[in-house]
Amino acid sequence: MQSFKETADRIREEVGRVIIGQKGVVDQLLIALLAGGHVLLEGVPGVGKTLLVKTLCRCVDARFKRIQFTPDLMPADVLGTNVFDLQKNEFTLRKGPIFTDVLLADEINRTPPKTQAALLEAMQEKQATIDGASHGISPVFFVCATQNPVEFEGTYPLPEAQLDRFLMNVRMDYPEYADECSIVRRYAATPALDADPINAVRPVLNVEQLVELRRGVNQVQVEARIVDYVVQIAAATRKLNSVSLGASPRASLALLHCAKAAAAIDGQDYITPDHVKQMAAPVLRHRLFLLPEAEVEGQSVDNLVRHVLDSVTVPR
Repeated sequence: MQSFKETADRIREEVGRVIIGQKGVVDQLLIALLAGGHVLLEGVPGVGKTLLVKTLCRCVDARFKRIQFTPDLMPADVLGTNVFDLQKNEFTLRKGPIFTDVLLADEINRTPPKTQAALLEAMQEKQATIDGASHGISPVFFVCATQNPVEFEGTYPLPEAQLDRFLMNVRMDYPEYADECSIVRRYAATPALDADPINAVRPVLNVEQLVELRRGVNQVQVEARIVDYVVQIAAATRKLNSVSLGASPRASLALLHCAKAAAAIDGQDYITPDHVKQMAAPVLRHRLFLLPEAEVEGQSVDNLVRHVLDSVTVPR
């Protein structure tokens, strides 16, 4: 597990060349990448969501594609389409941006459900079906979808089934005051606000090494008491009076797998309850749905997750 920690530290260092602060967000994206899941990244415009994903991708030396989701985007714009080649007198597949290693789905909630659904098969089964034929995609396929949490006019909220496809829901808030001062000082001398700073980032590992690291995450030991703890947390969310839908068994598996990856980047080959607590909010927050009256009362999902963690007995 020491190699995991060294690799994680090197990635943090390279990301730090571009992204100042946001250490928790960086770790959560790294954990999702190692766990082989997908991320729904939320944050107001201008906090660096796109830049963070591109920087992380550069650290992994992976293929990167970005889709700007808009109301007129069609499924074929995501998956690709068969085009007739006059010279060969046959149809050839023109692959869409989904055939990549890391996909940034920018403002995913601005496109209709039909186009959103084009991602589901690839996210779940690592393949895309075009005109009835299935095509394999990258074995390390990683979707990082963004959405603006404060502007909902003209958007199409993701349904519960699609939200559940995301391993984590990561919140990227405004930077701390000192970090923002450092950001302004660092980039004050650049010729333009849109200057690309990721050229200074050096790859830490390649796609093949990432596949090996994901296999290594599965070797992290899990004691029976930790499994009971994870299941008790998920079960407790289903008994909350403020929610209409609690965490499913898929959420329990996601929480356990994320805790494995969190332990791995800490250099440990076993999970502790602290690793489970660390991952509870990003894994569960998009899988719990508040009742309307709870929203009116000002309750939040994160507060409910904290309440659940306080109410479930921590194993010793």
